[in-house]
Amino acid sequence: MEFWVTQAFNGISYGALLFLLAGGLSLIFGMMRIVNMTHGSYYLLGGYVGLTVIWQNGPFVLAILVGALVIALIGVGEWNAFLKRLGGQELGQVLTTMGFALIFQDLGLVIWGGDPYTIPTPQVLSGAFELGQMFFPVYRVFIVLVALAVAVVLWLVLERTRVGAMMRATVDDAEMARGVGINVTLISMCVFSLGAFLAAVAGVVAGGFVGVYPGADFEILPYAFVVVIVGGMGSLKGAVIGSLMVGLLDNFGKALFPELSYFTLFAPMAAILAVRPTGLFGRA
Repeated sequence: MEFWVTQAFNGISYGALLFLLAGGLSLIFGMMRIVNMTHGSYYLLGGYVGLTVIWQNGPFVLAILVGALVIALIGVGEWNAFLKRLGGQELGQVLTTMGFALIFQDLGLVIWGGDPYTIPTPQVLSGAFELGQMFFPVYRVFIVLVALAVAVVLWLVLERTRVGAMMRATVDDAEMARGVGINVTLISMCVFSLGAFLAAVAGVVAGGFVGVYPGADFEILPYAFVVVIVGGMGSLKGAVIGSLMVGLLDNFGKALFPELSYFTLFAPMAAILAVRPTGLFGRA
């Protein structure tokens, strides 16, 4: 029993981390139809910027905020300079964002080197809760709480605010949105920068969990795409459910069948897409 509870908790906490990354990708990929291969780079660079703030004796919360804001500004620059002209051109989007991902990867090596780092976390987030004979790390609980807070805020913004209504209108019919006075270009830029912001938050939070190291961008990006595609592009509910599914399948697969861990993750995903090509909560 202890094994199953522990593995389930680990899977949920990893799924929460994936949601922080995939929530932003769902906005960019699902709502805007931008194939953003740079999203993993935002995750990695956010972790590096947060680590730099910690090295300058900045608090952990400041590391999260600075890392997220810096990467959001980078996202705004990439959008304005390149991506806003590539709407509907999937091949151009892939080539452009993949090129930026490789550039950012090399810049990371030049600036921060090739050594792996772990972002120091506050004392209050260290240790573990004891429940019976089981221990639950405080930091993993923190990740789950942060993911829950982000999910609630995103839902409120998208479903209960005027800005969210303008976002949905821009996605459903950009020409009609322009006709009623919505600044589609500005809304699209804000959505893209918000996705970059969330990816950077995930990178800093992950830095105290799995570390910050070269290659982490391309290592985690496929998981984020799986979450978005299986959950349904543009669906916040799908991103939440997809993240939990991927986190649990990945964790239990590695624990029970380490030599078949990729099969236990991607086989159920393929089965779901065979039945529902638009994902669990996606729209045709």
